[in-house]
Amino acid sequence: MPNSQEPKQGYLMDDQTQNLTPIPQLEDSSYEPSNKLRGKIALITGGDSGIGAATALLFAKEGADIILVHYQSDQDAQKIADKILKIGRRVLVLAGDIADSIFIKKIVTETTHIFKKIDVLINNAGEQHVHQHFTDISSSEVVRTFETNFLGMFKLTQAMLPLLNQHGSIINTTSITAYAGSPILIDYAATKGAILSFTRSLAQNEDILKHQLRVNAVAPGPIWTPLIPATFTSAQLKDWGENNALKRAGQPYEVAPSYLFLATNASEYVTGQTIHVNGGEIVNG
Repeated sequence: MPNSQEPKQGYLMDDQTQNLTPIPQLEDSSYEPSNKLRGKIALITGGDSGIGAATALLFAKEGADIILVHYQSDQDAQKIADKILKIGRRVLVLAGDIADSIFIKKIVTETTHIFKKIDVLINNAGEQHVHQHFTDISSSEVVRTFETNFLGMFKLTQAMLPLLNQHGSIINTTSITAYAGSPILIDYAATKGAILSFTRSLAQNEDILKHQLRVNAVAPGPIWTPLIPATFTSAQLKDWGENNALKRAGQPYEVAPSYLFLATNASEYVTGQTIHVNGGEIVNG
């Protein structure tokens, strides 16, 4: 199991967002909120930057209190938390390794103590590692990637299930790679495929249906987040994200509304499904 005190390659460290050019856009300045999540509580993993941070800010603007779970980027997480507080919502920040069962118990304990219940669980934490050659992928890396991306999400969902209010929503972050594959992110793509099948299966489970919960996923394509330059080389990034209909990479704020839709009553007849936010690449899934 990964040691939460050791940085992971392909994972974010403190204040990486501010060092990017261009800086990922977390907010749409023209957005006008309408209290779609008034009184709701949302737990978001990987909430310190990128898609998780953009979703946390959008949810807060729509009236939700936020439980912000992250790994080691304390400065980035605090900046997002400060913005949430400025919006006028409550925020609980929890730092740790989602692959660590002890940390998951802490998430449950702290959430129960502060909020008692939640309405939305967003499983978004993840890591990835590039390898040109399949034979270079070590068994230990495969285990670590599955622990972070899939097993941690699996265990957290089990642990949080008793705290989810009826008619609540579970939203998992899968990826375009679950459908299109990736020759240089093989183990990562495999975890995202597992998340896709997990989403479809869990949506049909009697424990979920009994509590009138919905389970869906979002499959981002090329989104400009700190994880991308932390993973790829400058040469690999030269035309990254341009092989879609819109001919550009997306921004985190452009993905967040899909999570919002799946968290609200607007999607009350939607479960077991995946929303593709990828700039127009057709993946037939």
